[in-house]
Amino acid sequence: MKRIDFLKKAGISLLAIQAVASCTKDSLEAASTPDTGGTSSSGSTNTSCTSTPAETEGPFPTKSPANFVINDIRSDRTGVPLTINITIQNKNTGCAGLEGAMVDIWHCDKDGYYSEYGGTGMQASNFTSVHFLRGRQVTNASGLAAFTSIFPGWYSGRAPHIHVHIYNASGKSLLVTQIAFPTDICDNVYTKATNFYTRGTQDTSNARDNVFADSIATEMSVVTGSISEGYVLTHNIVVSA
Repeated sequence: MKRIDFLKKAGISLLAIQAVASCTKDSLEAASTPDTGGTSSSGSTNTSCTSTPAETEGPFPTKSPANFVINDIRSDRTGVPLTINITIQNKNTGCAGLEGAMVDIWHCDKDGYYSEYGGTGMQASNFTSVHFLRGRQVTNASGLAAFTSIFPGWYSGRAPHIHVHIYNASGKSLLVTQIAFPTDICDNVYTKATNFYTRGTQDTSNARDNVFADSIATEMSVVTGSISEGYVLTHNIVVSA
């Protein structure tokens, strides 16, 4: 199945897939000043104790997530540095941090490719024998799981995103979801860090994305930092455990 066919089956129209949104500013995303070496921030993560919606794990889930208990998931991938701080909160305890939860994440590289897959119509470049940008961490007493990565690129029909699968301490699946990026930050990275990102701005905005369009308020992250110093993504995910 080609990637465009997958997106059509997921509910996005051909018109939306082909539309060039070019990182249109979404109403829920705050504008920031251009990156000139200082720091900037944008986004608003879920702070209302609203349950985070479940989303598709997509066509490229990690095949053996328990094998990748690592903090630094970069492997050989290059790009603007990104620290990922995800806090898992338990709705059943007033959104206190959930200690001992297992958090798996995965995302594409700067060119829009996933490891563990390829050589097909969905992803022509073959990365079936490597495992970059995938990892698992267990949350601390505050519910925090942290990762060292790179700012992800994008592929046609999707806004930039990170996939997340959360399990409780016994290995029971609690939630599969995705994390969105503020438009102004990704726009800055894709147009100014051209030593890494050569494709320009993404062709699908958060507002047009088939995953985020109806849930951006609870799936948007806060991203701070700069191209020169790297970025930090902060996001709260609310589960019932």
